[in-house]
Amino acid sequence: MKIKKRHSKLIEIVRRKGKVSVGELSDLLEASSETIRRDLTQLSEQGKILKVHGGARMPRVMGEGPFKQRLSENVDAKMAIAQTAAALFETGETLFVDTGSTTLFFAEALANTADITVVTNSTEIARTIATGDRTSRAYLLGGEFSADNSQTIGAMAATHARSFRAHHAVLTIGALDVRSGAMDFDVEEAQIARAMIEQSESVTVLADSTKLGALASFEVCPLSAIDRLVTDNKPPSDILEKFEAGGGKLILAS
Repeated sequence: MKIKKRHSKLIEIVRRKGKVSVGELSDLLEASSETIRRDLTQLSEQGKILKVHGGARMPRVMGEGPFKQRLSENVDAKMAIAQTAAALFETGETLFVDTGSTTLFFAEALANTADITVVTNSTEIARTIATGDRTSRAYLLGGEFSADNSQTIGAMAATHARSFRAHHAVLTIGALDVRSGAMDFDVEEAQIARAMIEQSESVTVLADSTKLGALASFEVCPLSAIDRLVTDNKPPSDILEKFEAGGGKLILAS
């Protein structure tokens, strides 16, 4: 297995399990203990995992509480969505990317596939893009810092977003239905997403199928404002019909 693929699988395993031993990783990845220890050292230096005695766990910088939990939920679907979405963007483009577990996975895939500019309110996404294999640039929006999600929020961050223009806004969401379109559970995050949409030429939403047909508290944008929806399963028929009738394109992760 190539190093990059092994590293990606290793991170995925740590996310699922929370904490894992060198022996477990060695068995799951069919690699020697010495190789796994070298991988853990490299990934720890990059801040992607935390190397501990006998194994690894998720780093604290990845967030605590709800966000940390989301990083370990529906990992297969989110990784597939992220990989599929990363192939949609071209070198030289500017992207707004908001905070979320799926958009963090997306940033990890994008950091190694294209030379782009990313404007984000997520410190983790900014770090991921800035330390990737490509010569991409990352801009972090200023504002109140929220430690749980490692993000900036509030009116200051939204105002800062309006000083940029982008080819695309790439957003994660809390829910999506036929009446309200994209929604979020947090009013501050919805505010940032709306500012990003205002300043972008197109909107791409990344959402695993658990979000489709669900309801959240704060509206982000109607279905007609979404140009592409990248997901792992077809949405309910009423959502799909209205979305495609408005010119939206459904992209199923492979």
